[in-house]
Amino acid sequence: MAGANEIKSRIEGVRETKKITDAMYMISSAKMRRALRDLAGTTPYFEALGEKIGELFHYIPQTKNRYFSVTVPEDQPHQTHGILLITADKGMAGAYNQEAIRVCEECMARHPQTKIFIIGEYGRQYFLSHKLPYVQDFLYSAAHPRLTDARKICAELLEHYDSKKLDEISIIYTDYIGTKPGVAKRIKLLPLTQTEFSGEDAGMTNTEREFLPDPDTVLDGIIPSYLMGFIYGCLVESFCSEQQARMTAMKSAGDNAEDMLKTLRVQYNKIRQASITNEMIEITAGVRALKRRHKPDSGEDQDGNE
Repeated sequence: MAGANEIKSRIEGVRETKKITDAMYMISSAKMRRALRDLAGTTPYFEALGEKIGELFHYIPQTKNRYFSVTVPEDQPHQTHGILLITADKGMAGAYNQEAIRVCEECMARHPQTKIFIIGEYGRQYFLSHKLPYVQDFLYSAAHPRLTDARKICAELLEHYDSKKLDEISIIYTDYIGTKPGVAKRIKLLPLTQTEFSGEDAGMTNTEREFLPDPDTVLDGIIPSYLMGFIYGCLVESFCSEQQARMTAMKSAGDNAEDMLKTLRVQYNKIRQASITNEMIEITAGVRALKRRHKPDSGEDQDGNE
């Protein structure tokens, strides 16, 4: 059985660990609030872009724009897929990273010709350790999503799409749903479908409009910005889901640490009580021995009196 000093040392160690988990909880909470505030400030702009695209399709029901081209059926082997996988830069976030990677691996199993673009160091290290192919010069951090990063990511993906290196591009991110664990989703980025914007033309008139130089050129200017906003939203959603998952993990670790402290305190108090009881027994036994040693012998007293 562990001694009092060993248990006391374990109590101090658990206390220090709990301080770290509590601090990480507070840091993740602050990061999540800041990211949600930044997203709320940019969402109206990108929602307005979606509405404008819906208006355009009200006046141009049909388009041959490359961003809306029809790809070959998914079951045909020559289709080349691209996946933008969003993970975290580090672990200690429950099953957040594993769920996103699981969705990616399922897609890779269905489509062997898949090019993986990874955001986040955790995902890159996972693919590297498992010897899975991915674009190694695509290096972006998942921490603190910014519009500038989303613009660069969108530009690189569009370069692969415009050069016909990829027939379809999807994004795998973790949807933020408040205090509950996020859900890893796969959504197709390109090509877009007109049905995605079909609900945006409510209240439009049937009057004709003229587009200069032409509708496709107008779409070419709007779609990249729309995709950039969508990617930025996915980055922020994933980042918030990561922080929520880390908060949950740190809270669970803190609760477990508190339970361990209670158990260790009980063990420590029992050992102290047993030690104090033994000391009291020893003191009492010593007092009794001293009393017996100094107690006068009744026979000697009688001889002296004679």
